[in-house]
Amino acid sequence: MDKAWLSIIGIGEDRAEALPPASRLALANATHVVGAPRHLALAGLEGDARVQSWPVPFSVDPVLALRGESVAMLVSGDPFWFGAGSSITRHLSAGEWRAYPAPSTFSWAAARLGWPLERVACLGLHAAPFEQLVPVMGRGQRAICLLRDGPAASDLTAWLTERGFGASTCHILEALGGERERHRTVTAQAFSLKDVEAPVAMAIAFDGPLALPRASGLPDDLFIHDGQITKRPMRALALSALAPRPGEMLWDLGAGSGSISVEWCLAGGRAIAVERHAERAAIIRQNAQHFGLMHCLTTLEHDHGQPIDLPAPDAVFVGGGANEALLDRLWAQLSPGTRLEMHGVTLETEALLLGAHARLGGHLLRIELAHAAPLGTMRGWSPARPVVQWSVVR
Repeated sequence: MDKAWLSIIGIGEDRAEALPPASRLALANATHVVGAPRHLALAGLEGDARVQSWPVPFSVDPVLALRGESVAMLVSGDPFWFGAGSSITRHLSAGEWRAYPAPSTFSWAAARLGWPLERVACLGLHAAPFEQLVPVMGRGQRAICLLRDGPAASDLTAWLTERGFGASTCHILEALGGERERHRTVTAQAFSLKDVEAPVAMAIAFDGPLALPRASGLPDDLFIHDGQITKRPMRALALSALAPRPGEMLWDLGAGSGSISVEWCLAGGRAIAVERHAERAAIIRQNAQHFGLMHCLTTLEHDHGQPIDLPAPDAVFVGGGANEALLDRLWAQLSPGTRLEMHGVTLETEALLLGAHARLGGHLLRIELAHAAPLGTMRGWSPARPVVQWSVVR
């Protein structure tokens, strides 16, 4: 199909006559219009025979059913900035659609507050847990969050207060850009508004604990664990060798507490943590929720020594339980360019990794760490077990 039949029109809280001429023309020429009741009302289309509302739950099927006809799809603000644009375009070729963006809620909020948008975290929390704020929240940081409805503003300020961010300044921004626009400012701990109405966003200037460090090797006490955790120095060395990049997929085999997966995801990647012990798999899920990573960290309760069908990885980490069969299976399964890292503590695993290095190349490192501990009335070095790290690119 070489002609655009779908017009994706961003609409704010102002009336349709305020739309740019190109958006108004596309809307006027459409034989079918699909949108939320609020947007249809703003466009003055109540009772128009051309219109139909989005189904609940949301689905793009009504638009796809009209494929090839002249269709206008009304969405909030910028269709591709936490909008519904990509929900439909993933099903279409480039020539089938054309988009007409309007200012996003984030742009309106930054314009009202004078905040430099490129230095503000923007999140859509209308259908996501508040924990997704965890990686970006910290003293001196800022975020703009889209919220589901008015009561969600109260819920979010309560959540911030419970997390130690009660002194944060919260701007409650309703119906930005429209006749009903309202802007009120409170601290999270003093929030008592009862009349917040959708559409609503909250802009937060955080005041509380420091943000999570960006360097690899977070403090161990930030994680939930039962003692089975890759300790901070080893985790930093492991992640350095794994070299996470945004969007990449990690297999974390024998994941323990999931600390490697957590830090990989905090660096912008996605991870599948495979753990055979049910109680530890539960801990990994708790850590994923605690750090706001449920959307990018998947936990599988499975023996990583047994074959499993997973999406192709960019990197694989085996923190324990390595053996010849697992190595051979991974080497045969992984695509060229995949990064593989294995750790060994026992003599048997060390011998396996020495042999793998001699046969397959890569980088071999023996790591010996010690920490200061009481020794009688004085202090001395208490050594940890040496760890052998083998890393290689398939």
